[in-house]
Amino acid sequence: MNLKIRLQLSSMMFFEYFIWGAWYVTMGTYLGTTLKFDGLQIGIAYGAMAIASMISPFLVGMIADRFFATEKILGVLHLFGAVLLYLCTLFSEFSAFYLVLLAYTLCYMPTLALTNSISFNQMKDPEKEFPAIRVLGTVGWIVAGIAIGVFGLETEATLKGTYHMAAIMSAIMGVYCFSLPHTPPKKKEGKVTISKALGLDALGMLKDKSFAVLFIASLLISIPLSFYYNFTNLYLNEVGMENAASKMTLGQMSEIGFMLVMPFCFKKLGIKKMMIVGMAAWALRYVFFGYGDNDAFIWMLYGGILLHGICYDFFFVTGQIYVDNKAPDNLKSSAQGMITFATYGVGMFIGSFVSGKVVEVYSQSDIHLWKEIWIVPAVASGVVLLLFTLFFKDDKKKNEAVN
Repeated sequence: MNLKIRLQLSSMMFFEYFIWGAWYVTMGTYLGTTLKFDGLQIGIAYGAMAIASMISPFLVGMIADRFFATEKILGVLHLFGAVLLYLCTLFSEFSAFYLVLLAYTLCYMPTLALTNSISFNQMKDPEKEFPAIRVLGTVGWIVAGIAIGVFGLETEATLKGTYHMAAIMSAIMGVYCFSLPHTPPKKKEGKVTISKALGLDALGMLKDKSFAVLFIASLLISIPLSFYYNFTNLYLNEVGMENAASKMTLGQMSEIGFMLVMPFCFKKLGIKKMMIVGMAAWALRYVFFGYGDNDAFIWMLYGGILLHGICYDFFFVTGQIYVDNKAPDNLKSSAQGMITFATYGVGMFIGSFVSGKVVEVYSQSDIHLWKEIWIVPAVASGVVLLLFTLFFKDDKKKNEAVN
């Protein structure tokens, strides 16, 4: 890959994840403090992303990826997205806000797969070339969080500005996409069905006990994960952490660090132990949040944020590698699609409602009983960890390819 294309793809990833990080992290705080929505409404709002995750395979696999040049549909989606992000700031009534937000997520979620598609189309060896490109997306998310702090966009009066910042970047991204390397639509060979788009043709793999355990654990662990994504920023602001969004980017920084040590961990621990460590870190993170609102234990708040890297890398990334090794060649993409549909779709959708309801139950007027709230995902993560530990078995032959 020449330098020009590398810079183009790296910039694309930076813009892509800057946009997401600019509005998503602080949305719970914006809805709870500026618009005065209750916990259940906040959870439902975050559930829009999960709904879009379930629908986006249709848009990418059955329409965009087969009839339009990828860079063009990517640009159009981001231009529409810029308008919708701005419109989000014009509504203070829940139903109107939610409908615009849902429309935006339906535009944005397909772009995650489309940016990957453009990247892979330019690569001869994706396993070696893609990580160096994709890491700029994590950098973009980090820069967005830092920008929120620098521009003072985390107060009740200024949180609307996060949507304006995301809208501006989405417009820039939309125009930029038309300069990306041309990626023509795939030839219309074979019939694309709903089953294939969602990865349901890989359902037969559930006959394998370990794969079935991983599938169920991935879905279940995504439910308590919603507590972190939906309410951490609101929590940190309520307990008085300054520039909380900026400090939450420590989680993405740790994600980069743990990604670098994963090859060593595969050799020393193996897949099962790595995933156990990842889930244990999830439970520990919520315990830290539950007791970190005391000045004497402020380090727990930072510890909970920093654990995000090991939580994500050691469970989700390790699980994706396991699935790639486990699935036969003709089902690799379908198996990954099925896991994504279960986690970011079904699991996060259920989690959005559950987390919102729990926050609503443990709320007294404008006061949230955070210690009681955080114990729920901590216990839930622990239960999933126990089930996974008891029933998941390593496939030594498959793991040799990783080690």
